[in-house]
Amino acid sequence: MKQQIALLKGDPKPYDWGGSTYIPSLLQIENPNQQPYAEYWMGVHPQAKCLLHFNDGQEMLLREYIAEDLENLLGEKVFKTFGNMPYLLKILDVKNMLSIQVHPSKKQAAIDFEEENKKGIPLNAPNRNYKDTNHKPELMVAMSDFYLLHGFKPEKELLNILHNTPELRLFIPVFEKEGYTGLYKMAMELPQEEVNELLQPLLNRIVPLYQQNQLSKNDENFWAARASLTFAQPNIIDRGIFSIYFFNVLHLNKGDAIFQDAGMPHAYLEGYNVEIMASSDNVLRGGLTTKHIDTVELLKHTKCEATIPNIIKNEDKAAQVYKTPAADFELSCFKLGENEQTTFTADTAEIYLLISGEAELKSGNDSEMLKKGAIAAAGFSGAEITISATEGALVFRASVP
Repeated sequence: MKQQIALLKGDPKPYDWGGSTYIPSLLQIENPNQQPYAEYWMGVHPQAKCLLHFNDGQEMLLREYIAEDLENLLGEKVFKTFGNMPYLLKILDVKNMLSIQVHPSKKQAAIDFEEENKKGIPLNAPNRNYKDTNHKPELMVAMSDFYLLHGFKPEKELLNILHNTPELRLFIPVFEKEGYTGLYKMAMELPQEEVNELLQPLLNRIVPLYQQNQLSKNDENFWAARASLTFAQPNIIDRGIFSIYFFNVLHLNKGDAIFQDAGMPHAYLEGYNVEIMASSDNVLRGGLTTKHIDTVELLKHTKCEATIPNIIKNEDKAAQVYKTPAADFELSCFKLGENEQTTFTADTAEIYLLISGEAELKSGNDSEMLKKGAIAAAGFSGAEITISATEGALVFRASVP
């Protein structure tokens, strides 16, 4: 019988927007050169080099281990629906703002992936939009105060900010006549010279206030000023700044969560989180980044409509399941006091992430002691899993609903 529980080493991503302390501190690893640890990936995605560590000293890539016995490890339902572990679990440290972005639907991702293949664009090319054929719905749980942009403001709020920001008033007649689609198309397609002319007077007003700490993080001007300083280039003001005023600026408290489906425009601004998504790396960017921007593709996939944010509040109880419409993943959180335990049946091959404390993970005759930052892959469909806290523990469970 195969070992049912094994420690898992994820794959760190040194993207330039990441911080250098949160992920190394959580995972208890050294970072003497203060390299950025932006993301830490756990899953079978081709770009995730995740290693299982077995008791006999052997190591094996998680995706190779699962590929050897797909149906038994995934369970019949997950195997038939997805063919592989369908989710990717991540830890993020957002030190600098991330790009304005959307993710494609599953159907469109498959079409556009093949289109880029036909054009001969290499998978690792900087101008490649589609890295795989999958969609990328995602759920994030804040591990600190967390700020993000999430969907378009409702009409009344959007008109209010357009009226109250002199440089943005020219968008009002377009919005009133052509709605969210016309508004966003105009902002994304304005010639760069006009973007500069519109935004420079605005930045002249707000950047000094930002530098004097006179702006609140709940104020669009705070993030617009920060963006202008972060992404400053000679004679190019980032058009992503428009989105800061068009989108909802959200503040999540630690333990709160939010779901973002295909077509939902968003951008992470600051904070730490645990994130789970369909196993994909398809991102279409529209500003606030040094990476490839493709406004045509962005507009093609963006849902240009009012968004009333649905923040999933931290219930602060022993077990919380963060429910979403996604069939690809489910994230649960267990808060266990010293000597408390919880038992459940695994729905498929699952990943467990210990954020704090110490706990034993057990299935059958196999067990692993987890300390802060430890990750384990466990079980198979139908396996009984027990988590026993030896001191107060916070554990995330990644699975499939």
